Formats: sequence, structure tokens, C-alpha cells
Amino acid sequence: MRMYDIINHKKNGNALTEAEINFFVSGFTQGEIPDYQVAALLMAISLKGMNDDETATLTNAMQNSGDSVDLSAIPGIKVDKHSTGGVGDKTTLIIAPIVAACGVPVAKMSGRGLGFTGGTIDKLEAIPGLRTDIAPLDFQAIVREIGLAIIGQSGDIAPADKKIYALRDVTATVDSLPLIASSIMSKKLAAGSDAILLDVKTGSGAFMKSLDDAIALAQAMVSIGTKSGRRVMALVTDMDTPMGQAIGNALEIEEVVATLHGSGPEDLTGICIIFAAYMLVLGGVAKDIEAGKEMASEAVTSGAAFAKLKEMVTAMDGDASVLLSGFAKAKHIVPLTANSDGFIFHMDAEACGMAALSLGAGRTKKEDEIDFGAGIILEKKTGDIVKTGDILAYLHTNDEERIATAMTILTAAITISSVPPHPVKAIQAFINEAGELIALGG
Repeated sequence: MRMYDIINHKKNGNALTEAEINFFVSGFTQGEIPDYQVAALLMAISLKGMNDDETATLTNAMQNSGDSVDLSAIPGIKVDKHSTGGVGDKTTLIIAPIVAACGVPVAKMSGRGLGFTGGTIDKLEAIPGLRTDIAPLDFQAIVREIGLAIIGQSGDIAPADKKIYALRDVTATVDSLPLIASSIMSKKLAAGSDAILLDVKTGSGAFMKSLDDAIALAQAMVSIGTKSGRRVMALVTDMDTPMGQAIGNALEIEEVVATLHGSGPEDLTGICIIFAAYMLVLGGVAKDIEAGKEMASEAVTSGAAFAKLKEMVTAMDGDASVLLSGFAKAKHIVPLTANSDGFIFHMDAEACGMAALSLGAGRTKKEDEIDFGAGIILEKKTGDIVKTGDILAYLHTNDEERIATAMTILTAAITISSVPPHPVKAIQAFINEAGELIALGG
């Protein structure tokens, strides 16, 4: 078999065979196929696409290129949740304790952030002492004991994906739907959970800017998971406005705590209860979504969900006392005020994330250090009425020189109009296990 023939096959619009896909993934991972040939194939895939079977085969080949996590020693149905990323998205840290408190084990590997704010692991590491580099056996032991652990990716998970993504990043093929879907799902499947809830974001702060593209990606990932023998559902959710009020690592942890105490922002609380309900259905403890929402709400009201978060933090050597006492505040906290009367008509979520990044809350290069105290607290959001001089947001940073740039970015991100915006539902679509589009938001 020759790589030349595989490239030509796809260039002519043909479906690649399982043998062809396995040949190129294995050969590239082992260094036997040069970058330029794989780059040519990636461009052919980007232009000609892949069918569901090809995409599933590519996913499995990348998953099998390295380690897979075995969670069979943990009793029960293990349920994972994956978000395609968004600004202020701290939902995993709220949902996972709720679901675990309801009896469904959550053994989750998460990543770090690059751009905007930190990833889930960065947010957790804002907690003093907390370790996310936990050995696999210790990881499993924690989940067996308390039903919950969220750690950084360990071992050699999907090394083929790492190599392929590095090429996609420099060959203008990052936006290929089958390549996106296989990249995400190869890591999710290797992480070992029995069921997966996907949260696919759409809007200005999301990778998939259009609703149609987000639905197509969600359906592709559900199809991959189903073909691999996992239970998978997907929700397509709005990311045109940041989630909650906090953007930034320690600030988001404080909002997680408030939400688990029942006093979090209404938009964040509502969507987390819905996410948790779907996970409880996938985990087999709730008969339907309404029952799941009742269980999730009770876990918050009773304090069981917050107690579960404290258990996890302690088990991972973190100082759980800061969850109640709060984090040290940034040296500089500066208000942004409205310069006119009206409604907040639009809030560019991506630009809000960039403003937080400029304050030090994220990283532009992997080696950058995050300022855990940096970020933004939004006092007003899309649809709110404002008057001249009202505080729209507070900018937090430990580096005063960063403030001016962040202020300029955030000011441009917020549009004030004399007319109110058209309301947008948080959940735009639901894709069931059969890959069917069930409902659309307004």
C-alpha cells in the first residue's frame, strides 16, 4: 500500500477504506510517513469530506494509536461530559459534583486552555495545593471512593491526534468537520467512560460560529460514539454571550461554589441543571429529563453537590477551605462603565474572552503562566437595561499595565442599543442517540 495512492483516492472524492486509514494513521504516528504526504491527505479530506464510516474509522485509529483508560474496576455506568469550549464555561465543575452526588460516577480527564481563559484543569489548579497529575490507579481509587475525580490527561492518549492536529494547525485544515469530530472523539473514547454528553457551542465565542455547523458537528460526534458502542447525546448551546458572570480561573471557581450553594447566576444554574439531568439519564438513575432535573436540583438544595466538590478537592490534596473563605483578590480591580443609555444589544463572547486573556487569565503559548486572580466579572449582560455611568463589568488583574488594552477590547465587545435584542434560548438543539435532531431553540 502506498500513501500516494491513498492521497489520490481521496483527492478524487472516494471513500477511504479501513485499511487505508489505519495505514496512514499508524505510519504517521510511527514516523514512517512524511509530514508533506499527510498534509496533502488532510487537505484532500478537508476539500472532499468523509462519510460517517470513514470518520468513525479515523477516530478509532487515532484512539488506538496510544493508551486507553480502563475504568471497568469502577462500579456503575461512568458518564463523561465534553464541551467544545466557551467563554466563562465552568459547567464541568458544577455538573460533575451534582451528578456524582446523585450516584453516577464521573471519572474525567480534562485539558488546559490555550487562549481566552484557562481550561478546566487550570481552573482547578487555582485551588492551593490541588494536584491534577494523578496516577491512573490513584485516579480510579478516588472515583471508587467518592464517585468523582477530574484530572489532567495522563499517559499517551491518542498520540496520532496530537501529530495530526499539529499539521492541521499549519495547513489551514483545522475547520474540517470530520477532522474536528475525530479529534475530539478519539480522546473521549480513549478516556474510557461508558456514556458521553456532548455540549457543542455555537455563536461568537464558539469554534462553530453558525448553528448549522454546530448541529452537523454534534451529529457527527454522536454517530462516532454510537458506532464505537457508547451511549452519546449532544446539546447545541448558545455561546454568543459568556456563561455566568465570571471569566477567569479563581473567579470562576468562586462562581462554581455560589452555584452549588444555589446562589449562582440564573443562566448558568439553569443550563447546569439541564446538563446534569441528561447525564443522570445516561447514567441510568433518572427515567427521563424531568426526573433528572428534580434529582439535580435536590442535590444542590440539600448541599450534597457542594459536599461532593469538597470531597474531590480534599482527595486531590487541595485546600478545600478556600471554597468557603474565597481566593485572594487581584491587586487591581477596575470598573468599566456604560457610555450611553439603552439595552445591551450584543456581547461578543470571543472579544470578552480576549479581554480576559489580555488581563492574564489565559495563555497564548503553552509555556505562558496564568494569573489565577485575573479576569472579568460581568455586572450586565445581553438584554439588560443600562444607563450612562452604570457599571458593566469589573476587570481584575495583578498587572496594572494590562488594564488599558483589556478595557479597549471589552468596551468594543459590548453593543448598547435603543432597542432590545431578540431573545435567544440557551439550548439551541438536541441530538439523540440515533443522531436525530429533536428540537431547535428560538
